[in-house]
Amino acid sequence: MEQSLIMDSGDQEHERGITITAKQTSVYHGDYKINIIDTPGHADFSGEVERTLNMADGVLLIIDAQEGPMPQTKFVLSKALELGLQPVVIINKIDKPARRVSEVIEEIADLFLELAMNERQLHYPVYFAVGRDGKAWCELPDNPDANADLEPIFDAIVNDIPAPDLDTDGSLQLLVASLQYDSFLGKYAIGRVNRGAVRGRLPVTLVKRNGEMIGSNIDKVFCFRGLKREEVDSAIAGDIVALTGVPDAHIGETIADRDNPEALPVIDIEPPTISAYLGPNTSAMKGREGQFNSSRQIEERLRRELETNVSLRVEEEGLGFKVSGRGELHLSVLIETLRREGFEFEVGRPQVVTILDGNVMKEPVEELIVEISSEYMGVVSQELGSRRANLIRQDQTGNGTIRMTYMLPTRALIGLRNLLLTDTRGTVIMNSRPHGYQPMVPVLPKTRNGAIIATEAGVTTPYALKMCESRGELFVGPGVQVYQGMIVGLYQRKDDIRMNVCKTKHLTNMRSSSSDGTVQLTPFTDLSLEQCIDFIEEDELLEVTPRSLRLRKCILDPSQARRAAKLSAI
Repeated sequence: MEQSLIMDSGDQEHERGITITAKQTSVYHGDYKINIIDTPGHADFSGEVERTLNMADGVLLIIDAQEGPMPQTKFVLSKALELGLQPVVIINKIDKPARRVSEVIEEIADLFLELAMNERQLHYPVYFAVGRDGKAWCELPDNPDANADLEPIFDAIVNDIPAPDLDTDGSLQLLVASLQYDSFLGKYAIGRVNRGAVRGRLPVTLVKRNGEMIGSNIDKVFCFRGLKREEVDSAIAGDIVALTGVPDAHIGETIADRDNPEALPVIDIEPPTISAYLGPNTSAMKGREGQFNSSRQIEERLRRELETNVSLRVEEEGLGFKVSGRGELHLSVLIETLRREGFEFEVGRPQVVTILDGNVMKEPVEELIVEISSEYMGVVSQELGSRRANLIRQDQTGNGTIRMTYMLPTRALIGLRNLLLTDTRGTVIMNSRPHGYQPMVPVLPKTRNGAIIATEAGVTTPYALKMCESRGELFVGPGVQVYQGMIVGLYQRKDDIRMNVCKTKHLTNMRSSSSDGTVQLTPFTDLSLEQCIDFIEEDELLEVTPRSLRLRKCILDPSQARRAAKLSAI
């Protein structure tokens, strides 16, 4: 099958349909070399946006002709305008039957009025395109099927976006914005040459964040051409390059001339808002499915991740680690990456990262934008009201849906997506972005029912599951290996219930045990990784292996769990 997502090269990017890591390439248009950076649009990966936009001089804002500006569009555009980048607007997919170009242009104008940092940013050119067919126009065409090419877009980049105003004759300065690894050449330090020129075998100084200076020698210099990385003899200010020979380089540090080691301003990354415990698996089935399961192996892998994942923070916590990121999606991508690499571990319930401002404890707040059909307004408003969300704005979009903007604590978002998807029959569209901090609000009410917990270890049977499904929703089917304390379903009531899901029907003089095969079970719910993370409560864990996701209680033994519950209630 032909690959249509060229820049989104990772497996998870293809599967999730989102950009996770920033990519860079370059193309030539006439006598001009144009560097192109593709950044993520989701707020959870804002670290990628913040560290790569420093290499750009302008931004192409691509808007769907039917959907208009999306919430994630607002987030990335705000970051670009804060850096003073010159915008060029492209209204894409104008061949859609339900296009609404004039309304979208007005929505874009409102967006710029809200976000622009100066009057110059309010004057932006607008182009029209059908990106899939490689067509673009300066004016809205009467017939989108007419012959055209992307020349207007490239001309816009040359004419409307200023060329980098850089000193090519000064001493070398390069801010490391990204890292890549190669089993042959080792670490690549990627960034834009801010001043001077760089070449192979050049002696340089690496200026660390703490001011320490380390001498190195550039080994090879690579530039990006199309989808390839090509070795070059030298590069000048304005080029985005990948350098080898500086093994101690980290993101945000400066590679400078040996004789004039001047550091560039460090990239400012917003702090994490969500944390979760991640440690070695302690369940009854540990070591069966994973290749790497020790605390030392997990620590080594997390330390490697810190070199490239600038928004991540890792601290030791007991046997495992407290991993902090920019949101549930940010953490779930990391967990899925570790899982695919053969790691076996357990994950705790996400918690918000609080800060102490003077004598006031504050928690992160997010702006949540929800798009739903009018028939679901009541159920969505009720759910968000129970989570202490404040409605800021409500309006109707061009395609007839209702768009509601809320302000709510970040911890109120934990587990919200799955509930709204269920309440709206999978039709809700929701996006959030950080919006500062506020004093801690009281504890939020528990919104989830209790769990059905296995009391015995063994293999589940249809006979036992038939009795369980009348008590709630099952997460496992027949023939599944379970252990004591493992969560096998969602109970109908608020408290937990323990049941034997491995019980078999004994032979009697009335019926044979083989008649078990006639039991008809309701199909069980197979939870995804994100659904599992949303599901777990304070006293629960998620066991993650390359082959399985298992929900469990922190304390597996029921008598010990009851004793711990009594002590916590005192």
